[in-house]
Amino acid sequence: MNSVSVVVGTPVYRQGAYILDRFLENQKEIQRRYPSSEIIFATNEYDFGDELETLLGSRGIRGKVLRYETAKPDYARSRIWNVACGREAIRRYILSQTEADYLLSLDADMTFDPDVIKIMKSEIQGCDVVYSGSTQRRSKGIALAGGGCCMVTRDILNEIDYRCLEFRNGFTLNEDTLLEFDLIRLGKKMKKGFFLAIDHFEDEYRATSIGPREVGLYRRITHSKLVRYLLIRTTMALQRDIGGWLNSFVYRLLYRAIPSL
Repeated sequence: MNSVSVVVGTPVYRQGAYILDRFLENQKEIQRRYPSSEIIFATNEYDFGDELETLLGSRGIRGKVLRYETAKPDYARSRIWNVACGREAIRRYILSQTEADYLLSLDADMTFDPDVIKIMKSEIQGCDVVYSGSTQRRSKGIALAGGGCCMVTRDILNEIDYRCLEFRNGFTLNEDTLLEFDLIRLGKKMKKGFFLAIDHFEDEYRATSIGPREVGLYRRITHSKLVRYLLIRTTMALQRDIGGWLNSFVYRLLYRAIPSL
């Protein structure tokens, strides 16, 4: 077993690794500030895995590369299966190969406050899962919950798995949404906020940024457990993104009236 208390888990593929150098430099500083951590990349591109291992070694970053196969139904087309299977490979690695207390999921198209582990560990006390929100690529939207910056306790990793759901009409629920649904269903305690600075890159050079800030009333309401549960259940039943559409529609109306939301 590895002597780490926090595993940073990142599913990655070559096409989406357009800021890999920035991301690795950021991870090196994160490890310098929190030595009892390691990064685990998960990729289904085996040759890319070799490159990642070389980069980790040359930069002195503690970590490993997991190679996995994407398992999905014959009719499935969404690339979300790759991400879900990557997160699941990381979950299984942590439980079988480490004694880590936490998984910190960080996306490879973002960079983070180097004190991200310290901040998220502080926020997760008394909770099962904590999310720090970020901006969305190619839009002015802000995501309050998701896998971009999410810390999960080891106990939760023993109770859930990462999965996605693709219907035959092509509509897909991603692993982040289903994780949140499972957490609500199991009665787990979640915390959502904007706790640290995150840069979300659209390409190699352009990024949108967000820093610590209060969560507005609109998001507190729409991200309450009851509202989220009902929206996800409705979305699953109708096999359409009803929750996402309704949330976007209402938000646009309110944003015009109250931009501070």
